[in-house]
Amino acid sequence: MIIKIKSLLTVTSLFITALCVCFGISSSFAYDRVTGKAFASRSEVIAQNGMAATSQPLATQVALDVLKKGGSAVDAAIAANAMLGLVEPTGSGIGGDLFAIVWDANEKKLVGLNASGRSPRTLTKAVFAERGFNKIPKFGPLPVSVPGAVDGWFKLHEKFGKLSMAELLTPAIQYAKNGFPVSELIAYYWQMNTDRIGHYDGFADTFLIDGRVPQKGDIFKNPGLAVTYEKIATGGRDAFYKGDIARTIDAYMEAQGGFLSYQDLASHTSQWVEPVSANYRGYDVWELPPNGQGIAALQILNVLERFDIEGMGFNSADYIHTFVEAKKLAFEDRAKFYADPDFNDIPVDWLISKEYAKERQSLIDMEKAATRVDAGIYEGDTIYLTVADKEGNMVSLIQSNYRGMGSGMTPPGLGFVLQNRGEMFTLEEGHFNEYRPGKRPFHTIIPAFVTRNGRPVMSFGVMGGGTQPQMHAQIIVNVLDFGMNLQEAGDAPRILHSGSSSPTGELMLDGGYVSLESGFSEEVQRELMERGHTLQRVVGAFGGYQAIAWDAKKGVYFGASESRKDGQAAGY
Repeated sequence: MIIKIKSLLTVTSLFITALCVCFGISSSFAYDRVTGKAFASRSEVIAQNGMAATSQPLATQVALDVLKKGGSAVDAAIAANAMLGLVEPTGSGIGGDLFAIVWDANEKKLVGLNASGRSPRTLTKAVFAERGFNKIPKFGPLPVSVPGAVDGWFKLHEKFGKLSMAELLTPAIQYAKNGFPVSELIAYYWQMNTDRIGHYDGFADTFLIDGRVPQKGDIFKNPGLAVTYEKIATGGRDAFYKGDIARTIDAYMEAQGGFLSYQDLASHTSQWVEPVSANYRGYDVWELPPNGQGIAALQILNVLERFDIEGMGFNSADYIHTFVEAKKLAFEDRAKFYADPDFNDIPVDWLISKEYAKERQSLIDMEKAATRVDAGIYEGDTIYLTVADKEGNMVSLIQSNYRGMGSGMTPPGLGFVLQNRGEMFTLEEGHFNEYRPGKRPFHTIIPAFVTRNGRPVMSFGVMGGGTQPQMHAQIIVNVLDFGMNLQEAGDAPRILHSGSSSPTGELMLDGGYVSLESGFSEEVQRELMERGHTLQRVVGAFGGYQAIAWDAKKGVYFGASESRKDGQAAGY
């Protein structure tokens, strides 16, 4: 009897597998849910008084605790970000930069913050040539730029905070002293980062346990970071940029042959900026202007709006082809124009205009993938979190070390690693993003926001380098064209095009390649190849998503996170 049952199960399994192949259904979709899309991992989280969505459950819990104590959305975001610098050092930390978009419920408007740091003022372009580099290295002392995150915290807190910084940093301080259990995913990235930067002075003392990489379930403590947070909590932002922390960074970088100095830190300032928008199907999608890449998402959406995306159908070859070709066009402009606006006159209004989108749309051939496109001719690893409070304030915040754990430069006793964002400059003469002392590099990390008729609709973001504007656009398309809810929009299988021209000087000459997550049929993949697309499998490159939406009619927040990371959305 048992044998017969096993045989029947085997036959049934083969039959289901065959059906999956025939109908293009991914066998990876194992969710046995009675509602929602087949690929949705869970329902949206719904709450009345506040919502937090971060990439790590402990950080989400900290954010909710702050909200319940009467803290603002910004207070909770700062506390969560500090916590993430401890529990997810593989993607964040106070050695990196920060960007944010805040919905100010009192003023009923969006406010943007660019808290990215500048290149060392004594590091000249000639140094790279003297040391034999024709491009800026990925790791070590040379790609280090001023970390802007802490100043970003205080700028946000001064404008929107309710609780003291000491109250906001206390949870992370306690966890840093007492320890937290490392998750499976974070342990994976920890090992990967240790393999490439673990040899630099200070890294092992800070991030290893008795000389080994923390494993799943290990309790990790970071007493150095606890002390650093305590100094910031009591001494303010100057404790970081003008006190003992800055002096420790200065001495360490000099010993490592680097150029980041006390003076660079002491002179750092963040910048309030006006978010920019493009309307898509009646909704205003907001991004921050360069030196970030956010407007690439707006450029993609402007082109897509000129097509019947809904009529093409989700996961169809026509939609994927159109999306990829629109991305190629936007990224050529990204490679040419996106840079520090203090050093260049960047034509943002022109780039995100509907007129320019019409011009660019005409370049798309629906039957053939482009191998090379030109920029327009103008005349004239990361964490993301979002929090909403009971007053209606919402914050979209993204923060990063750049390449996972950054440069590898780990000043002694401070508990964090310095970013390597300076790698994103080019050494090409005359380029908008050409390296200069005291200049902000091109940035990949971007927060996003959606409004309609001047009212907040959604705060969201997706982590992951050049993935981000592509996924921002896909989230919007999933919601507005394909009618997905907040959770489904993030869980839906994603399209990733790689190999475009870059602000660091690389050129697309062969069309790049397309990577598709599980869930796209073999038939669609064959059709894409017939149109000239090169398909390539990748793992772990599709980003991580968090979002909060406000339903004014019902008076509730909807929250979403996803299974690609350890994220959690929760409210009260």
